[in-house]
Amino acid sequence: MADFSLFGGADSLSEGRSPRRTFPSASGKEKNATLLPPQDPADFLWLHTEEPHRSRRLEIMKKHPEVTKLMGYEPFTKYVVFGVVTLQFAISILFAQYHVKWSSPLFIIIAYAIGGTANHNLFLAIHEITHNLAFPRIWQNKTLAIFANLPIGIPYAAAFKKYHLEHHKFLGQDGIDTDLPTKLELYLLNNVLGKVFFATFQILFYALRPTFVRVQTLTSWHILNILAVLLSNYITYSLFGPTPLIYFIFSSFFAGSLHPCAGHFIAEHYLWDGQDQETYSYYGWWNIVAYNVGYHNEHHDFPSIPWTRLPKLRELAPEYYDALPAHPSWPMVIVNFIRDPEVGIFARAKRVPTRSGIVVPKAKKVGAEGDESDKNE
Repeated sequence: MADFSLFGGADSLSEGRSPRRTFPSASGKEKNATLLPPQDPADFLWLHTEEPHRSRRLEIMKKHPEVTKLMGYEPFTKYVVFGVVTLQFAISILFAQYHVKWSSPLFIIIAYAIGGTANHNLFLAIHEITHNLAFPRIWQNKTLAIFANLPIGIPYAAAFKKYHLEHHKFLGQDGIDTDLPTKLELYLLNNVLGKVFFATFQILFYALRPTFVRVQTLTSWHILNILAVLLSNYITYSLFGPTPLIYFIFSSFFAGSLHPCAGHFIAEHYLWDGQDQETYSYYGWWNIVAYNVGYHNEHHDFPSIPWTRLPKLRELAPEYYDALPAHPSWPMVIVNFIRDPEVGIFARAKRVPTRSGIVVPKAKKVGAEGDESDKNE
């Protein structure tokens, strides 16, 4: 198996931006790959091919039919959610009882290190629950997602479900996949300062962008989600004052800002080194607190496999995953995203939306120099 430890930029600040990349050779030995020309920073990379996960899923299911045994819900998820929600409420109440000011170093440090990690864990719990992987029944999963939403302080779980399922079904399709940056973001943030701003306030982009790109119709679950979070906030405020709510908001902000876990937002689908690979995995230890969301190629290939079994999927089909470049570090992804001029807001693959959600490859063009086909992810 190739060592991808140098893929996606340097692995440490002292190393600088390294041009070294390793890919598997035909013989199975490592080799240094020649980097492709950098992407045009004036526009996104527009692909005319189907997203890669559907076809890979079909291939794996044909070659390894036992993969279906990995599918299904994970009972352990609900216990993790209850534990993290309890932890966040306990810390917030302790701050209130001991009159810890929100501006104190202790408050800030704990809100970043513990609160940010805990709320990011809850973000990803909601992501996991969105795929109905915590309980056998849909209403049970939706209820648990709303419960996980309480320490985040802002209701979003119900809305996230529809947006995220569209992200899977219509990966990269402009105007449907709300994970994609907009043209306005490309215009305003396509520089170092813009990338610093984007990385610092990622949580706001992911919270507000969907509202402008694709408005949802409110359902009873949206309303229940809003009422539950607002009622929780009201009761908490009435009993303990504003401190717990300030702690929740700080925790949520840090969780989606310059936090190690937040590196996965950029790591998952941004393009690197002129490549058109639009999904990247990460197999490091941050997955322990992140529901294995680093196994992102695996997750997109099989959204019905819960977080505890994604490593088993990789073990089952190593011929599909070991050859794919993966990021070695989420924190360094953020650093390299900011400092590398060859990656930025523009480094996302987009497709023209279609009714079916499947993009058919364009016909080959024949020119003076022979056949020239479109890029294939």
